[in-house]
Amino acid sequence: MSEATYSLIRFQEPGDSKVRVGMLVKDRVLPLDGDINSLIQHWETTESQLDSLAASAGEDTGLPLAAVDILAPVEPAQVLQTGANYRKHVIDLAAAHREPGEDEEEVRARTAAMMDKRAGQGTPYFFIGLPTAIASATDDLTLPSYSKTHDWELELAAVIGKEAFRVTPEQALEYVFGYTMVNDITTREYVFRKDMPAIGSDWYRAKNAPGFLPTGPLLVPAKFFGDPQNVQVTLKLNGKAMQDESTQDMIFGVAKLVSEASQIMPLRPGDLVLTGSPAGNGQHWGRLLQDGDVMEGTITGLGTQLIHCRDEATTEGSKQ
Repeated sequence: MSEATYSLIRFQEPGDSKVRVGMLVKDRVLPLDGDINSLIQHWETTESQLDSLAASAGEDTGLPLAAVDILAPVEPAQVLQTGANYRKHVIDLAAAHREPGEDEEEVRARTAAMMDKRAGQGTPYFFIGLPTAIASATDDLTLPSYSKTHDWELELAAVIGKEAFRVTPEQALEYVFGYTMVNDITTREYVFRKDMPAIGSDWYRAKNAPGFLPTGPLLVPAKFFGDPQNVQVTLKLNGKAMQDESTQDMIFGVAKLVSEASQIMPLRPGDLVLTGSPAGNGQHWGRLLQDGDVMEGTITGLGTQLIHCRDEATTEGSKQ
């Protein structure tokens, strides 16, 4: 990974409702014109301007980072999410859900062989998320009172730079503008419909509550990010590392994911393609999110998320 000369953010100044796009150079925010999707869409003409602006930025240029409120760095029209895309994660899930009497090591070995075959011959599993679930990297997460099974899933996300429709894996990374970080919060008991088992999973109810996609804080252009298959994904819960895995463990890499997603629907500038989450979610540990928990998420080069969890009942009570 090369040193990031700058990254992009969306922000507000305190007391001002206007949302602005900024270039972050060290700890200085340089305001830019337009919205984030226009900047991404016209990158061929704006890139050189931003490069020059970053090169000329001084210690007193723009605004101090500490003086602005950071928002989610993207405004996607479409959010594509990837299920079961880390090898160790899938093996752990299979072991956790094995039938009574099944030998754990046999289940792990069988699942590992299946994942290796899938990596060579299979295709990714996608589902659709709602942009309305996106929140900033520091917004409190309200845990809905309808369940006690809310879980974390920190993920690398690719941000599309130009329309991609039926592109090959070899072409796919040319269509990636950059990368950001997303914590894909999931209500475990809602993933599968017990009343409608033939239909299967219910991703709408499980993953789209307000704030269930904490995103950012940074959007790092691909040219500064380097190899997306060689960064570390780490989530700490109350200071203890729960997820800590390299993206090398992905079953399908970013190029394959973007290519496969583009086979069905055109991907547009600013869209998000989430790449799945590594082993170590709450279901694995037998410890799901609770009131007062603090999640600290980091992915190499993408800054830090710091999310405080609040029970909905506690939040509502504080408003009365």
